[in-house]
Amino acid sequence: MRTAARALALLAESNQTVAVAESLTGGLVAAELTSVPGASKSFRGSVTAYATALKQDLLGVDAALLAQRGAVDPEVALQMAAGVRARLGAGWGIATTGVAGPEPQDGQPVGTVYVAVCGPVGGPLGAGKVVALRLNGDRAEIRRESVRSVLELLADELSENVRAQDTERNGGN
Repeated sequence: MRTAARALALLAESNQTVAVAESLTGGLVAAELTSVPGASKSFRGSVTAYATALKQDLLGVDAALLAQRGAVDPEVALQMAAGVRARLGAGWGIATTGVAGPEPQDGQPVGTVYVAVCGPVGGPLGAGKVVALRLNGDRAEIRRESVRSVLELLADELSENVRAQDTERNGGN
């Protein structure tokens, strides 16, 4: 099963939703999710905040953080995921930010990518999770791998969430 289909199936099983905040992937994560039949049951929507100012204006990323570290930063990715989750009213938010190339950005080399997931408040994630990636390849390959990685992160966290709920329902056994 494709990663997008797996993530959407897990969301549908638990009657949950996801929203996407994208930078370097430019809408590819949303496109991958919506290519799965029945995605509308769980996919709320997306924000492609390619310009740094939009990360602040649309997703609520801290202006001081952006000014200090730039857009390619793990905390920025986490705030993007939390922001899109809140703004689009989803149970889960995922985000991508990074450098697809051909030139470095914000002092970061090409292939530096951060993917993040933010789940329900009080869930097993707490404030969320960020994964740092160092990808090789051309611009298209970096963007494609970023899409796969963020969807894999979401699917893994959803699986973990389901296991935690099953354990809780079964009295911790």
